[in-house]
Amino acid sequence: MASTKSELIVDGKKLPVSNLNKVLYPKAGFTKGQVIDYYIRIAPVLLPHLKDRPLTMKRYPNGVDGMFFYEKNCPSHRPDWVKTAKVWSHGNQRDMFYCLAQDLPTLVWAANLADLELHTSLARKKDVAKPTMMVFDLDPGPPANMVQCCQVGVWLRDLLAEMKLQSWAKTSGSKGLQLYVPLNTPATFGQTKALSRALAEHLEREHPELVVHRMLKSLRGGKVLVDWSQNDEHKTTVNVYSLRAKDQPTVSTPVTWEEVETCLKKKDPELLTFTSDQVLQRVEEMGDLFEPVETLKQKVPKKWELA
Repeated sequence: MASTKSELIVDGKKLPVSNLNKVLYPKAGFTKGQVIDYYIRIAPVLLPHLKDRPLTMKRYPNGVDGMFFYEKNCPSHRPDWVKTAKVWSHGNQRDMFYCLAQDLPTLVWAANLADLELHTSLARKKDVAKPTMMVFDLDPGPPANMVQCCQVGVWLRDLLAEMKLQSWAKTSGSKGLQLYVPLNTPATFGQTKALSRALAEHLEREHPELVVHRMLKSLRGGKVLVDWSQNDEHKTTVNVYSLRAKDQPTVSTPVTWEEVETCLKKKDPELLTFTSDQVLQRVEEMGDLFEPVETLKQKVPKKWELA
């Protein structure tokens, strides 16, 4: 396919874009131009969740069926207006310079690089050792699916509520459900990791037929992994409103607890699968359901006991 280049003017900045007709989701016929269009239209609710968070880009230059790679260091060929965050990497023993998606031009620039998925830190750049939230990734091992994730999500929500912690749910955009507990008060990853692990272990003790807290694939058939390990300074989690590299252009979508309970009651995993068009429609009707995650102040309980 011959390279076709054009230019977009985004917020006064000139952005070269290429191959807009290239199909990145073959089964859906969804093109790079449509990816860019989605990110432009979702930007008003997406950008507040990206702001100041080190970004790992997951790029699919030949579409979702092709090879992909994670890019942590912001590409050296970036425009000079793309901001970066300096983060010390213990693994690499050097500073890494992550991109920061602070504005619409940067978002469009990343989308033009076929950065379909946006993975961000749970902390902000000014203090990468201090998470602003705690997260649980509920990942079903077949034949378990979203329905079982909803059951575990409701149990986890109620456990957190006993600790006076409110939580918000979003789909992973893949097979599972993710729970976010906003903190926005001084906290460490040591605290969030210890608490999230204790909650995962507690759920496994209470519901051994459905819950597992260890990563081993051999343990996961028909069960839901409550992955607490994302609560780590060196890990990134798929950002809310990010596209996912699946057959269809599905999105990591905020959902209400009522929707989670309906999915569980009707035993229909498709009720919590949303594509880009559906998400844009939802935002128009419901606004940003995830807005409190960036603002609500809650403290990690100093003392907690789980039976």
